[in-house]
Amino acid sequence: MDIGRGLPPQMRPVGAVIGILEELGALAVEQAQRAVQRRKDARRPRRGATLRPGEDTPLWTAVVEKMRPHLRVRGAKANLARVLEVPRQRVHDYFVSGTQMPDAERMIQVLLWLAAREAGAPVGKSPKPLR
Repeated sequence: MDIGRGLPPQMRPVGAVIGILEELGALAVEQAQRAVQRRKDARRPRRGATLRPGEDTPLWTAVVEKMRPHLRVRGAKANLARVLEVPRQRVHDYFVSGTQMPDAERMIQVLLWLAAREAGAPVGKSPKPLR
C-alpha cells in the first residue's frame, strides 16, 4: 500500500514516513503478542503439577472468602483442623496465608463444614469427621 500516492509531491516523504511507522507499529504488536505467548508458555505448569492458590483458582478464592468470617470465631480454626485431620498451621496456610490448597477429600469436608456453619450449627461444635 502506497500512502504517498494521493499526496502532493512535497508531502510524499511524510507519507513514506507514515508508511514506515505503520509497518513498525504492526511489527511491534506482533512482537508483543509473541512475548505474551512466550510468557504464558513459561508460566504454564507441567502436566500433572499441583495447582497453587491465586489467579488461576477463582473457585478456591471464593471458598476462602466465604470461610474467613466463620474462622474469626475463637477456636474455629482449631476445630476445623480437627475435622480435616490436619495440623492447625495447615488451616492457616489454606485460609490466611493462601500458600496451599486442600486435596479433594478435604475440600469436600471444608464445604460440608461451611454448609453446617451457614445452616446455623453451634459455634463451639464442629461436625464430626466422616470416618
